[in-house]
Amino acid sequence: MVCLRCILLVRELLESEGIPVEEVQLGYACTRGELEPEQLRKLNRSLKQLDLSLICDKKEILTERVKNLVIEMVHHSEELPKINYSTYLSEQLSLNYTYISNTFSEVTGSTIENYIISNKIERVKELLMYDELSLTQIADIMHYSSVAHLSNQFKKITGYTPSWYKKQKMKKRLALEEL
Repeated sequence: MVCLRCILLVRELLESEGIPVEEVQLGYACTRGELEPEQLRKLNRSLKQLDLSLICDKKEILTERVKNLVIEMVHHSEELPKINYSTYLSEQLSLNYTYISNTFSEVTGSTIENYIISNKIERVKELLMYDELSLTQIADIMHYSSVAHLSNQFKKITGYTPSWYKKQKMKKRLALEEL
């Protein structure tokens, strides 16, 4: 799950299946008690109809937790953490960053750094679309060392400069699930 709408859908699905729900967060659902194998199969089928799935593999679960922390941090927080992302993720997950990073790369075939950059660029696109902040303000909010650094990274990822992107009538943003 990578969006707030997914949380509502999963909660609703669990309740409609008669499964007592304790908590549903991005990428995580906790039920009261163990589910029977038939309940799990039925739940998985229902989730697949919503383009969601159960994840039981520990490495995939960790990877989803990392993705959800990055999404929460970049897209849903008022301010990005002032500490290194590696420190932030290690603290949030109570795990060694090297283990987190190696597991993420093994499961996704990409690095956490690339995933964070992709999410930051999507957030920059969103902020550019609103047209309420200058590029300097956006660079500051997104913790870029300078406008030049933001512009270089933006162009490397999108192929366009932020200024050119801002002028375009149709703005193409990726869904978070596609990152």
